[in-house]
Amino acid sequence: MATDQQVETARGASPFIADCSLKDVKLPNGITLRVAVMGQGKPLVLLHGHPQNHLAWRKIAPALSQHYTVVMPDLRGYGDSDKPPGDADHRCYSKKVMAQDVAQLMDALGYDRFAFVGHDRGGRVGHRLALDYPDRVERCVFLDIAPTATMYSQTDKAFATRYFWWFFLIQPEPLPEKMIGNDPAFFLQKHIEGQLKTPGATEPEIFADYLRCYRDPAMIHAVCEDYRASATIDLADDAADSDQRIRCPLLLLWGEKGTVGQLYDVVATWQEKALCVSGEALPCGHSPQEEVPENVLATLLPFLAEDEE
Repeated sequence: MATDQQVETARGASPFIADCSLKDVKLPNGITLRVAVMGQGKPLVLLHGHPQNHLAWRKIAPALSQHYTVVMPDLRGYGDSDKPPGDADHRCYSKKVMAQDVAQLMDALGYDRFAFVGHDRGGRVGHRLALDYPDRVERCVFLDIAPTATMYSQTDKAFATRYFWWFFLIQPEPLPEKMIGNDPAFFLQKHIEGQLKTPGATEPEIFADYLRCYRDPAMIHAVCEDYRASATIDLADDAADSDQRIRCPLLLLWGEKGTVGQLYDVVATWQEKALCVSGEALPCGHSPQEEVPENVLATLLPFLAEDEE
């Protein structure tokens, strides 16, 4: 682990996840990420999606920490990580740059190779991470996503209606920022209620922390930039590397009650992007790790342990 206080600053224990420490890690690219770390063993990165932060992993991280050193960053722009302003071509929030954040974070923590689990936006960062750093990512798990380019190319009324924010958030600044900023609590609540299909999966205190972060205008802007990047520079990066494939084993888990599971043959979409793909549907909506954590662990732990047998 890095000990240079100019690189890594301890922030104390997590108030929500027992035996989990918080730290801020400054990366060589200038970004500081808030990171939650727990457990011991081989490193495992868990990367959340929108609109959450690292607390999205609260229900499975303790069990995983019995076998792994679990590293849970807040994405740049999210949670308590830095929220740089966007740039004209949205490169600052491209998945390529966010993947670099993860690679530099693991360098700073002293880990060369690691396994990766990503949900939603975190999975899209993981896709780029596996392509750009193939010698570092040992195994990948993506939760409830089909490839970004596939979802955009196959857009129809059903998808545009269910995932309207894919088209709302990409509108030019400051339209979505001002509209969300007028009532962040309403937008966040409706978003989570619409995506998750398991009542009570997001506890009031966890929602309150998500909202604490979401009230920050800088995070609202970062979220919009994240989605603007997905609709522009990320597609260009994907097209430029269309002949590349994820080389490590890839496990897909998705909610059978959610949009991705109902509109796509999830495994088939990723067989176009990866060499070794497996997956299964779970009885939930968009956030399996929050809705059915036991089901996720039952599949995830054996998959992660395959290389250790």
